[in-house]
Amino acid sequence: MDLNYTPEELAFRDMVRAWVGANLPKALSDKARNSLRLSRDDMQAWQKILGKKGWLAYSWPERFGGPGWNAVQKHLFEEACARAGAPRILPFGPVMVAPVIMAFGNAEQQQRFLPGIASGDVWWSQGYSEPGSGSDLASLKCRAERQGDHYLVNGQKTWTTLGQYGDWIFCLVRTSSEGKPQLGISFLLVDMKSPGITVRPIITMDGEHEVNEVFFDNVRVPADNLIGEENKGWTYAKHLLAHERTNIAGVNRSKCELERVKRIARQEGLWDDARFRDQIALLEVDIVALEMMVLRVLAAEKSGKQSLDVAGLLKIRGSEIQQRYSELMMLAAGPCTLPCVHEAMEAGWQGDLAVDSLLLPLAGYYFNQRKTTIYGGANEVQRNIVAQTVMG
Repeated sequence: MDLNYTPEELAFRDMVRAWVGANLPKALSDKARNSLRLSRDDMQAWQKILGKKGWLAYSWPERFGGPGWNAVQKHLFEEACARAGAPRILPFGPVMVAPVIMAFGNAEQQQRFLPGIASGDVWWSQGYSEPGSGSDLASLKCRAERQGDHYLVNGQKTWTTLGQYGDWIFCLVRTSSEGKPQLGISFLLVDMKSPGITVRPIITMDGEHEVNEVFFDNVRVPADNLIGEENKGWTYAKHLLAHERTNIAGVNRSKCELERVKRIARQEGLWDDARFRDQIALLEVDIVALEMMVLRVLAAEKSGKQSLDVAGLLKIRGSEIQQRYSELMMLAAGPCTLPCVHEAMEAGWQGDLAVDSLLLPLAGYYFNQRKTTIYGGANEVQRNIVAQTVMG
């Protein structure tokens, strides 16, 4: 196993870095680097820039309109974007639902839905969790009843990230109550402009409107929007969740946030505290270890060897690291983490920004990161899955 990049891979990295640096608007980079609130236009602007280049679909094979990059090239692209301070690519379309449509959708569905995802023009949301059905997702109750050429959908989804902006939502729905709960679930694509859909905000601890409840009241969905076979949606959901959990690991983003921790610590006088530097060092060691794990997986893929399915393990370590660096930021900034404190807007570690009320205080960032060990499959459940995979 060789974890070093080849000359060709280094040349590719330099090319991607140069393009991202030349095409990423500085205003967007400044906002993303400093946790300022991003509007829908901000998030979609970068996605459309990537879409025009053909790189929003960076993980797709060429036959579906992607660049056909290998695993190492995908990793280097993600690293270049994080390093430049680009807003994160919203995963719901290009990283999550697109692979399901490619693997299990028919040709008409692929031609209909994939171009809008690749261009960044269509905003997708995820409809999985329900009240009482989170980690135990198979217990979901949102029902879709077949009536001729359409389904009638009734029920509720919750924790729908940025669902207030969604054009379409991919949903797990119950189409049968017979047998095991997993056997009665289907994968349905729903136009969020359909009559009967109501989106209600959930305001989180950081004061932000990031997640939502989505209600379905006799929503008519064409049967043509069913992906694959009826009652086989659990299989498709597991395919999607593997992509989501790997994405949550976010090692490249963590490397950039580590530098932000150091910047705040220096500005706020914590850099000379040996015990605080110890915590930074421990975090950095774990980030390097996570990166080595990712590179081991990439090396196995590149050599054609079947590697252990480590999506759950990557999710566990990555999400815990995200919580740790947000906590260190809050501890380093001290009173400047508190909401509505003027000093938090002018602490100095934001760089040369003209910082205003759009600043997300670090306390809010800390609160928001508490969710990372829960969504995409709670870490406690993921540990059981990893244990079963390794030990049988």
